[in-house]
Amino acid sequence: MSGNPVKNTLMVWKALFLKDALSRFFGSRGAWAWMLIEPCIHILFMVFVFTVIRAKQVSGVDVASWLMVGFMGFFLFRRTAVQGIHALDCNKAFFAFRQVRPFDTALTCATVELFSMFWVTVLMVIIFAFIGYQVIPVDILRVLAGFFGLWFLGLGYGLISSVCMRIVRDSGHILQILMMPLMIISGVIVPIAKVPEPYQSLLTLNPIIHGLESMRLGFWPYYHTVDVSLWYLYGVDLVMLVIGMALYRALETRLVTQ
Repeated sequence: MSGNPVKNTLMVWKALFLKDALSRFFGSRGAWAWMLIEPCIHILFMVFVFTVIRAKQVSGVDVASWLMVGFMGFFLFRRTAVQGIHALDCNKAFFAFRQVRPFDTALTCATVELFSMFWVTVLMVIIFAFIGYQVIPVDILRVLAGFFGLWFLGLGYGLISSVCMRIVRDSGHILQILMMPLMIISGVIVPIAKVPEPYQSLLTLNPIIHGLESMRLGFWPYYHTVDVSLWYLYGVDLVMLVIGMALYRALETRLVTQ
């Protein structure tokens, strides 16, 4: 490689991105299809549940559309976090090259998830619009702000979690188990506006809620929900990313050798 460190870093990121993308999309038969099938199964199941309890709308929004946006936003966070957690183990062989740093692998894995989930979300919106649901964003910038905020949150969560796994190996199981309760308390399937106080105020400390509800407000400005703040979401993102990057920097040798 050339002596230009910026150019070298970009080349490393490009190579890792292509490697991760090929593995993600073509690592097994139908791997790319499951990225779309998984959210569809979750959405269809929850639509069935809401149909059984005879709920057709949530705060003025059709149940199916409301669930779709919630699941896509949460899956972006979850998949990014999980990829970040396992990025070091999946790219051990590349640490033999001194140009490859631990943070490079985490960033490129997360970027692959951002790329794939963006297009999966766009495809889901197109499918729902074709069926006849009102899912064309009114404020696309707000939708994107919530979308990218959830991605940064997943990246930060993945960075911190992957370091925790190196220090306490079995902590990885706990961190992944947390994803289920996180989905329940993040407003994916339970409307936060329906939760009574003082529990509602406690739940709004969860930054995922601010990302998901901001995305929904970008689709439907008339949607009734709790007060959400993108400033709060990105503030938590910044804190988690700084902590995660500092841990990667401080424990770089240990992350590579273990």
